[in-house]
Amino acid sequence: MQTIHVGVGPVSFDDLVSVAREGSRVTLTDDALAAIDHARGVVEALAAAETPAYGVSTGFGALATRHIPTEMRAQLQRSLVRSHAAGSGPEVEREVVRALMLLRLSTLATGRTGVRRETAQLMADLLSHGITPVVREYGSLGCSGDLAPLSHCALALMGEGEVRDADGTLVPAADALAAAGLEPVELVAKEGLALINGTDGMLGMLVMAITDLRMLLRSADVAAAMSVEAQLGTDRVFAAELQDIRPHPGQALSAANLTALMADSAIVASHRTGPENTVECNKVQDAYSLRCSPQVHGAARDTVEHAATVAGRELASAIDNPVVVGDRVESNGNFHGAPVGYVLDFLAIVAADVASISERRTDRFLDRARSHGLPPFLASDPGVDSGHMIAQYTQASIVSELKRLAVPASVDSIPSSAMQEDHVSMGWNAARKLRRSVDGLSRVVAVEVLTAARALDLRAPLTPSPATGAVVDLLRRNGIEGPGPDRHLSPEIEAAVGLVQSGAVLAAAESVIGELQ
Repeated sequence: MQTIHVGVGPVSFDDLVSVAREGSRVTLTDDALAAIDHARGVVEALAAAETPAYGVSTGFGALATRHIPTEMRAQLQRSLVRSHAAGSGPEVEREVVRALMLLRLSTLATGRTGVRRETAQLMADLLSHGITPVVREYGSLGCSGDLAPLSHCALALMGEGEVRDADGTLVPAADALAAAGLEPVELVAKEGLALINGTDGMLGMLVMAITDLRMLLRSADVAAAMSVEAQLGTDRVFAAELQDIRPHPGQALSAANLTALMADSAIVASHRTGPENTVECNKVQDAYSLRCSPQVHGAARDTVEHAATVAGRELASAIDNPVVVGDRVESNGNFHGAPVGYVLDFLAIVAADVASISERRTDRFLDRARSHGLPPFLASDPGVDSGHMIAQYTQASIVSELKRLAVPASVDSIPSSAMQEDHVSMGWNAARKLRRSVDGLSRVVAVEVLTAARALDLRAPLTPSPATGAVVDLLRRNGIEGPGPDRHLSPEIEAAVGLVQSGAVLAAAESVIGELQ
């Protein structure tokens, strides 16, 4: 199993995915341990001083004016974590919890939070042993960061609350720690606050969504190429010289992908004119959902890369309040989730719109007035059979849901903490709905691939391009049959969804023409 080294600098996208999804182990580097020790020395000096220091010898939030006696400070940290571990609802996915734990550990490793090395080490040990605290769906306002989700994780470090062990069994945290040979920590001054005050949950979900969308947008190019090809569309509109006069980088990449995917297609060649079909198709123009695929997919790509820039900055940040700066501790507002919340919402818009154009391309196959000679609904015996009629209904229902999920969460705010926290980001909520959006997009693209493959088969004896033909072959090898009488369609849809989500559809096309951009 791979081991990810967490140092003073940021973890990478690949590091996060490796820990969150692949269960990689985690270790703290020597420079991280040195930074942690230095910051802890600063905090201990402030804790011993007579002058109150926020978060070290005072209460928190609206209660920050109360000076806490030395003998009560351990209780203060325990009370903070216990009271803030107030989530409700279904359990959050294991990969999300592991991602937020890794990102909190990364901030601890910067030497800006003031925790002890044994506290940071226990966080790393939980990850390495596959112990995952139970975090609930609801509870975070995205300011001060993801307080409730992180508090559930901090509770496990104290040996309290519930966790899932490496086998996924629900057990008390104390039992899971003991079984792994680990000891819970007794939190001391500043540690409770340092463990719960960050944007780690929303950021972890953002990084994973970007990872998924980068793959899905290339898969959407595959689906679009299959649709344009099977609907006898022209590939001329994707030519590089036409993209160059509107130089959005994502558009150019998507158009280049479509051109490569449709290369050497007998179907495309069949509606060219002139000697040996060498003259471009004489159709005036295709519908927007076909012709403008690179413009939509490309804008989506550019938005994803903007979100990746924001995520990169956040990964390089040390989010805590107060934060150790030199030999002092300073209050700040860096925990506010607005930068992350905004791009999470941007990506939900992207997912909805890419799904929307995918559904429109699919719908064209089913209407005999627009499908250029294909049978109604691609049915074997129209009237007796319904073909893919209801598969498009499934797409439409998901697209409708995605439009609702595209309504931004980050423009909402509910004041809390006796008006101390009077403007919040709702970044966690934005991240939760984006996860549903990404899943929905993958399902819509899968139905388009499924439908386009059936249409390509119906163009026989004309053959598709080598790249799109490889995708059709992939479906057929995985129990998704070609044209024929109606059959139970849901299992085929789910099989196609699995092939899209796993990256197999993209890989099939790339196995022929090389890596898409």
